[in-house]
Amino acid sequence: MRENKHRLGWIGMGRMGTPMAELLLKAGNEVQLWNRTKSKAEPLASKGARLVDAPSDLAGVDILFTMVSTGKDLEHIYFGPDGVATGGKGKVPKIFVDCSSIGVEDSARIAARLGEVGAQFLAVPVSGNGKCVKAKKLSAVASGPREAFEIAKPYIDTFALAGTSYVGEGELARICKIAHNVMLGVVIQNLAEITILAQKHGVPRHAFLEFMNNSVMGSTFMRYKSNALVNLDWTTTFTPELLRKDMDLGLTAGRKHDVPMPLTSAAREAIQAHFGAASLKPDPKAYLDMDFAALLETQARASGIGLESENVPVPTGLEVDH
Repeated sequence: MRENKHRLGWIGMGRMGTPMAELLLKAGNEVQLWNRTKSKAEPLASKGARLVDAPSDLAGVDILFTMVSTGKDLEHIYFGPDGVATGGKGKVPKIFVDCSSIGVEDSARIAARLGEVGAQFLAVPVSGNGKCVKAKKLSAVASGPREAFEIAKPYIDTFALAGTSYVGEGELARICKIAHNVMLGVVIQNLAEITILAQKHGVPRHAFLEFMNNSVMGSTFMRYKSNALVNLDWTTTFTPELLRKDMDLGLTAGRKHDVPMPLTSAAREAIQAHFGAASLKPDPKAYLDMDFAALLETQARASGIGLESENVPVPTGLEVDH
């Protein structure tokens, strides 16, 4: 058990938030949870979490963690009619730790508002997906007040087992995460292109990706996406819509600071083609809710070929040892 323990709160029980909060519980921390859809939080109640009925019920914790989709969601959770910072009848967590991927301006505005009520705000976006959390390969980048980071770091390290990089004050972590996800978009689009290029010349996808993974160009990301590309497994880890949002955040930041980003622009427009292709599906929304690896289908269609699963087991590198 950890000395000088703090009362922890967590909001956001999605594909990432659930396994991250679970690791806090497994480490012996007392964690109170709120999620808009309560049923998604209920599995952790059996593992020691205490569920609350509203965000304002978490106003009394010492450190509040959040993992949501957008800056608008975060503002509502913090400052809405029953928000953590506005509905606590004078109480407010001392430290807010947000692990979401949101824009720099949204984050700065939220930090300023929290400062007005005496709270400190840490931006701590993470790199990886739910499988990375379980495989202990999630990493994080943090910015904000250094003293707040030192207090929160032992808890962040509980789920960011691959390491946490503190990059400075303010919103610098947001820039790092935006740049990270811009690279994600460029890489997945290029990976789809070269995989289809090889396939159209007769190379099986599994053989091509095995070669790439064993080469100096291989990466953790490429390895864990290979199974999806080989066997057409579009189980959602990250949606095309969220990827497009982050590409747009990167391009906006580039324009604001006079950084030309021609490769990002081209990749963003290629990803946009996926949304048009989705309109031809029987259920476009359901298709767009699938994993962004499905960009491979759009590339194949544009290249005049169809896709079938190769039914070849491909290790992801994220297998969990029991």
